[in-house]
Amino acid sequence: MIWRTRNRTFDLTTRGVIMGVLNITPDSFSDGGRFLDPAVAVETGLQMVADGAEILDIGGESTRPGAVPVGTDEELRRILPVIRQLREASRVAISIDTMKASVAAAAVDAGAEIINDISGLRADPGMAGVAARTGAGLVLMHMRGTPRTMQIRPEYRDVTAEIAASLTAACDEAARAGVNSECIAVDPGIGFGKTMEHNLTLLRSLPRFQIHGRPVLLGVSRKSFLGRILGLTDPVARDVPTTAITAWARQHGVRIFRIHAVRDNVHALRMMEAILEPE
Repeated sequence: MIWRTRNRTFDLTTRGVIMGVLNITPDSFSDGGRFLDPAVAVETGLQMVADGAEILDIGGESTRPGAVPVGTDEELRRILPVIRQLREASRVAISIDTMKASVAAAAVDAGAEIINDISGLRADPGMAGVAARTGAGLVLMHMRGTPRTMQIRPEYRDVTAEIAASLTAACDEAARAGVNSECIAVDPGIGFGKTMEHNLTLLRSLPRFQIHGRPVLLGVSRKSFLGRILGLTDPVARDVPTTAITAWARQHGVRIFRIHAVRDNVHALRMMEAILEPE
């Protein structure tokens, strides 16, 4: 299983990768406000690389439930210094977490090589064109509604089938726009317009999302449904159950893991791979 980005190729046939989360925002649910200083953000990103992250996902707009959108200029002001400094300091793959085509294009120019579009191409009709033109890797995620509205009574008749169909349509749209199919990864969007029961159903159904043979990215790190199940109000306390899901998901076909606590999840991933793929 190959995943191509603008500057490299990941062979995910037997080995998954950790994508470290680095939010340059004042209001993200777990780390909002911690990394507004570019120097602190870069230092944290480099520590994630030292801990085993092979991708850093940089975001300048919170996508937590109820989040208010920010303007393009402010999003760029937050993310570009961090991307540029990380690109100078490290060879790590950099992903830009944005729904705006103009932000994605500027981030790629600054050194990013992956576009992580949580809207699955619905928010900005120009996004697929940016991915095609730049050759960036493209993550297509499912989200019902927008971050501001997504948790208002989310309903599905068959959550797995509907999300698989939506992701298939997004992959086909990207291909029509000229995106190389080997550049695409898909994300079922745990927590984005889903109830706790929906999230658990999706985790039980992970093999259904290997659409067109593309790698699956999973983002469950520190999410609120873990807290509801286990009675954990502190997002950082949810790192242990996150590692449990990393091991489970790797066993069920996931290859890319979007994570806050990098080192523990690298260990969980490599341990599961040692069991699944004996040398």
